[in-house]
Amino acid sequence: MLQIDLWKRVVIWALVALGLFMALPNVFYPRVETYNDATALIERGATPAELEEKGLTQQELEQQAGQWPDWMPSSLVNLGLDLRGGAHLLAEVQVEDVYESRIESMWPEIRDVLREERDRVGPIRLQPIENTELRVRLVENADEVDYAASVVRGLARPVTSLTGVNASDIEVSTDGDEIVVRLSEAERRATDERTVRQALEIVRRRIDEVGTREPTIQRQGSDRILIQVPGIGSAAELKDIIGTTAQLTFQPVVGRTSNADESPGAGNEVLPSLDQEGVYYVLESAPVVTGEELVDAQPDFDQNGRPAVSFRFNPSGARKFGDYTAANIGNPFAIVLDEKVISAPVIQAHIAGGSGIITGDFSVEESTNLAVLLRAGALPAGLDFLEERTIGPELGADSIEAGKIACIAAFAFVLIFMFLSYGTFGIFANIALIINVGLIFGLLSMIGATLTLPGIAGIVLTIGMAVDANVLVFERIREEMRTSKGPARAIQLGYERALSAITDANITTFITALILFAMGSGPVRGFAITLGLGIVTSVFTAIYVTRLLVVMWFERKRPKTVLQGRALRLVPKETKWDFFRRWKLSLGISAVLIVVALGSFAAQGLNFGIDFRGGTTIRTESAQPIDIGEYRESIQQLELGDITITEVFDPTFGADQNVAMIRIQAQDDQESVSADTIQAVEDALQEAVPDIEFTSVESVGPKVSGELIQTAVVAVLLAIGAVLVYIWLRFEWQFALGAVAALVHDVVLTIGIFSELQIQFDLAIIAALLTIVGYSLNDTVVVFDRVRENLRKYKKKPLSEVLNISINETLSRTMMTSVTTLLALLALFVLGGDVIRGFVFAMIWGVIVGTYSSVFVASTILLWLGVKRDWSKPDKGAGTQFADVDA
Repeated sequence: MLQIDLWKRVVIWALVALGLFMALPNVFYPRVETYNDATALIERGATPAELEEKGLTQQELEQQAGQWPDWMPSSLVNLGLDLRGGAHLLAEVQVEDVYESRIESMWPEIRDVLREERDRVGPIRLQPIENTELRVRLVENADEVDYAASVVRGLARPVTSLTGVNASDIEVSTDGDEIVVRLSEAERRATDERTVRQALEIVRRRIDEVGTREPTIQRQGSDRILIQVPGIGSAAELKDIIGTTAQLTFQPVVGRTSNADESPGAGNEVLPSLDQEGVYYVLESAPVVTGEELVDAQPDFDQNGRPAVSFRFNPSGARKFGDYTAANIGNPFAIVLDEKVISAPVIQAHIAGGSGIITGDFSVEESTNLAVLLRAGALPAGLDFLEERTIGPELGADSIEAGKIACIAAFAFVLIFMFLSYGTFGIFANIALIINVGLIFGLLSMIGATLTLPGIAGIVLTIGMAVDANVLVFERIREEMRTSKGPARAIQLGYERALSAITDANITTFITALILFAMGSGPVRGFAITLGLGIVTSVFTAIYVTRLLVVMWFERKRPKTVLQGRALRLVPKETKWDFFRRWKLSLGISAVLIVVALGSFAAQGLNFGIDFRGGTTIRTESAQPIDIGEYRESIQQLELGDITITEVFDPTFGADQNVAMIRIQAQDDQESVSADTIQAVEDALQEAVPDIEFTSVESVGPKVSGELIQTAVVAVLLAIGAVLVYIWLRFEWQFALGAVAALVHDVVLTIGIFSELQIQFDLAIIAALLTIVGYSLNDTVVVFDRVRENLRKYKKKPLSEVLNISINETLSRTMMTSVTTLLALLALFVLGGDVIRGFVFAMIWGVIVGTYSSVFVASTILLWLGVKRDWSKPDKGAGTQFADVDA
């Protein structure tokens, strides 16, 4: 009997209500966003100057804070850069830079401890530092070098990290009459970890000082930092904020020179003056005080009214600064920022209190920025920018609008299609589908996830695939009704017998989502999150919400039959097609297509985007029609090598959009992308086409592009391997090989179509490939699940007949799921904009070949391999099944 306990009903509706309640703020996105910003300013205690800078009064701020009830949730789905506009940087921390400065800083301590042993060791001399090794030569008493080394070893300290237990921070050895000091391997590892953590925190502080909304700052790998800041003008602007090391030091002046190549002597260095061209200072390398001991820095004006920066040290820095100035009155003292001397004033008197002022040839903006950098702290090491992307706000707004239109259209298509196919039950599925999308947004809001354009694609794909579980159940109920069971029993059995296929199909797709999340980055990871959450909510709504709606309807109506008629039918009511009569033809077609795909790949390869090839892509828009020859001529004078210029036709807006994509190859010997090169290209194009606008700029260094290729290959292989293991565990090895053969078939044909048509192949296409793996597997598992059931049911029938019965029984579900998914994807392809068109095309092609392979390829391979009819006995029929077919 159909029955759901009251407490279960309460729990189901409570979960639905909670999810929709958490999703509600997204319906009022601008209002809630304004409320969140105002609340943050109030909690931070914004000053009148800050409010004036934002164009707000205190009264307006309080009004904005009152736009949303305090008791309501206010968590929103963060919009990614491709939806809001902003800048993206992938920076690599140059951890090796720290080794040399760390070893240099040890010289004063080593010098002092050896001076105490001068009677035995004699005079010492510091040698030039090379290969991050500090060398000290004993000038007279070379035979005491071992004793001197043992004295220096006494300076060693334990490594402060879990991996460096019982290890010392330095290694001390001898080389002739020299003591050699270097950092230990354990200390290098600990230094790397500290450096990256410190750099991450300082980057976060610098961006927080600017006051941007919802920045994403996270560690990626061992020595990289991913920075995404919505709303900022360009990646170049973001690099100006975070790219400056801002390494401030106060160093004793040895002398001045006009020769940059002059030998400074051991322990000294030559640095240029920031303001005076051709002037260089000889300074002691070891600083007296560093910027790490600053506690505050503010923009100020000097006694002549020129912009300056005032600073204040902590007690330790104040003491060292005061002691030095007291002992060196009348001597110059250099203020150094990032290896350039800002100024070198003469110490006039003892400076107590630990405060002072930095003067130089600053503008007001420069003094303000310098104060921000010094307050946030110095980066411990330089940053190399391996990847940068700028998305204009206009392109982001267009993407949001295109995404909304695509989602609404996909939703409408699927809702109408389900109603026409299943009538009242289709309405239940549609209600569950609406709840499903609401739950996805609720979960995204709860975890603070970022929604990107591929993420919208993931939601649209979920809309198409979410009906699959319902279709499985409804088709199973229809089958049970044909066996003359009552409607209550048919509904109960329909849910029970469809559960295995639903579980297997969604777990395999979820595996690919996990691999995408683990291996991907940025938009690919955003797609994986929405796909993974969509799978969870789809299963919940299909198994619990739709079932509860059906049960509540059944309790009121008590119908005598269910799902017996339909207005729309994709396949006949009962089919008995022989899918293996021409198995050689179907496998032959697949083999020919695979050969063509591989041949095309070998002949012309793939049209790799900058994700895999490295380089820069600039997206432009203009009012006048695009003249590719004019664009090319204006850029060629810059001699940047291979340049590709293509016009983008967007059927959403028509040809009047005049969108062009300019791709510039990665420049030789440049790991990071040159902002000057990008600016030169933009200036040249602006001169040729005055009204041109640059809506996005993306740059990827060759180092990153090479790693992305490797990661992409590993991700696809991992997905196929994980699928192989799961199917093997759930079914048999023959089923697993059949499923994997279908997956390889689909992946090869998808890569082949991209090669043949030379459609751009970028990182998003890898996400599409992995999703195709999940989708194709979904179809194959549903068929295999029915095969496994029928093998137990029809123990005497040949395998070929059991396979035919199983495919025919699931054919209606296969076509229904494929068509609903294609409807959603077609809406996204036509209405979603050109930015993700390649991604959606791959998905459409994948659905088509995936449906074909699940019916013809996977099942034929299984027929060829054979399976056990009784799993408790050895298999005697493997490899003999085609005799039945051919006969």
